[in-house]
Amino acid sequence: MRRFPRGYGGERRNPEQVKRDGWKEQRVFAVSLEDQRLTWPERELVRQLGERLYGARPTQREVRK
Repeated sequence: MRRFPRGYGGERRNPEQVKRDGWKEQRVFAVSLEDQRLTWPERELVRQLGERLYGARPTQREVRK
């Protein structure tokens, strides 16, 4: 007996593959500021872009309220 209907289930893609496919297929870019593959200047650029597009991140005090 099948657990899932035909066409459902199967192998899950890992998050890195999802991000890679999103970039290649739809030009959607997702990156974490903590990604160790980025250099310091690249992290700073990503932070600036995020703030420009979405506003500044809340401070620790604002998050705790």
